[in-house]
Amino acid sequence: MKYYFAPLEGLTDSIYRRLHHKYFPGIDRYYTPFFSLTVHRALTAREKRELPPAEDLDVQVIPQILTKSAPDFIWMSTVCRDRGYSQINLNLGCPSGTVTAKGKGSGMLRDPDTLQSFLDEIFDGSVLPVSIKTRLGYSDGEEFFRLLEIFNRYPITELIIHPRVRQDFYQNNVRMDLFEYAQKNSRAPLCYNGNLCSKEDIRQFAEKYPSVDAVMLGRGLIGDPGMLSAGGTTKEQLLAFMNELFDAYAVAFGSSRNAMFRLKENWRHLFCLFEGIEKPEKQLRKTTDERQFRMLTEQIITQYPMCSQLQANW
Repeated sequence: MKYYFAPLEGLTDSIYRRLHHKYFPGIDRYYTPFFSLTVHRALTAREKRELPPAEDLDVQVIPQILTKSAPDFIWMSTVCRDRGYSQINLNLGCPSGTVTAKGKGSGMLRDPDTLQSFLDEIFDGSVLPVSIKTRLGYSDGEEFFRLLEIFNRYPITELIIHPRVRQDFYQNNVRMDLFEYAQKNSRAPLCYNGNLCSKEDIRQFAEKYPSVDAVMLGRGLIGDPGMLSAGGTTKEQLLAFMNELFDAYAVAFGSSRNAMFRLKENWRHLFCLFEGIEKPEKQLRKTTDERQFRMLTEQIITQYPMCSQLQANW
């Protein structure tokens, strides 16, 4: 089984990916949060930091692109190739209203004809192989039958399926009947993404779908970052990881306050890894003091018992 770390905006940036790999090896590929291209066709300083030369990385990273402009996608494929990357990923899954209102992400799934024209252009012009991360449709799972017919026209290196529609966001049950349809009918190799939050979840998935050899994990890995490491998530590693993340973010963002607020997003998932932390959890959520934040981080990690597996409640 191959393990991929999903792209989560505001969470899995280049600093997080580098340090996660340092403390918790076991991921085969990291996918970047999406690059949303502009008419200027130039990477910003922040985007350059998020897309370092591939030769500087010690793990495989796949850039993810969010756009409805085929020429922009093709331009970005050239940028990624020139920076040493071997593949790019098209985002057809983001359910955010600000994204879908512009006809991007899962918003592209509303209009299959326009999507097909877009794919015609990018597969004709991209200088790198293209994988696709998609949902089943925009508002109805029945849309997936037409979408898969379209996907099957192209040499997609891998089709990563999150088996919900856009209107589900991250709620409601995943629609495994439609994933099974893809398993039987997709010409592209499949990767599964959705609601895998423990090794046991992965084991059960692999047992049921032995022909699928790749899974993508997101929120579960944020909450239990060592899930796939040989020794799991240990208290010592987690504390060192969180402290180094804080220090690196303080430098990158220019202040400890900004670093603290970024890490509160991580803690929203990490809280699910500990038992009986209601009081310090409330304090950590509210604090605006760096010293108290660090103290509470150490207190939770070192003094409270960890759950046998992540108790996801998001």
